[in-house]
Amino acid sequence: MMSGFLQAHREELIRRCTAKVAKRPLRQATALQLSNGIPLFLDQLQRTLEAEEREQPVESFRISGPAGGDEASLSEVGLSASVHGKQLLSLGFSVDQVVHDYGDLCQAITDLAVESNLPFAVSEFRTLNRCLDNGIASAVSAFTSQREISRAATQQAQASEREEVLLRGLRNALATATYAVVAMEIGNLPVSGSTGSILKKSLETIRGHVGGPTLGEIRSESGATG
Repeated sequence: MMSGFLQAHREELIRRCTAKVAKRPLRQATALQLSNGIPLFLDQLQRTLEAEEREQPVESFRISGPAGGDEASLSEVGLSASVHGKQLLSLGFSVDQVVHDYGDLCQAITDLAVESNLPFAVSEFRTLNRCLDNGIASAVSAFTSQREISRAATQQAQASEREEVLLRGLRNALATATYAVVAMEIGNLPVSGSTGSILKKSLETIRGHVGGPTLGEIRSESGATG
């Protein structure tokens, strides 16, 4: 049975998966991921198979989820995979590298089974594929969601910076124009003089800011409402 195979060859499967991950360009897995991710998924897969051997489908689905997954209630496999997907995004990896991580384990199990000449039941391969499918789906979903959150945060930060630049420019130009007007009134200075030129430049600056994107437009672009 596949559950017994996983238990008997646990260390060899971990070694093979670790080697595959290490050879993949740019993967650079952390020691924590290598020591926790692969063993955890193997444990979950083994417990799923054992639950099905005992004819306990509810427990099997609790651990690894039904075929097609269950967005309303993530299984153990789904939760672990979600964390894994977020970790890979934080390290700068792409979505295809998330998928490859699970493919490595499937290939390691299949290769070792062939080398050992150990046939598995069709139902066991279905369970393996179900676990991998749900793991990949949850990891990719978490990866994508986290990426969109990161993008939104970046856009918000950029919009806030643009808003601050606009406000600072308007405040500075308005202050300069105000001081110029006060100086012209006190000194009875002509508009055609140097102080008048400063006033004109300040008004042109204000007009330039007003003619550009408004605060409302900047906030709308970032999705902000207040």
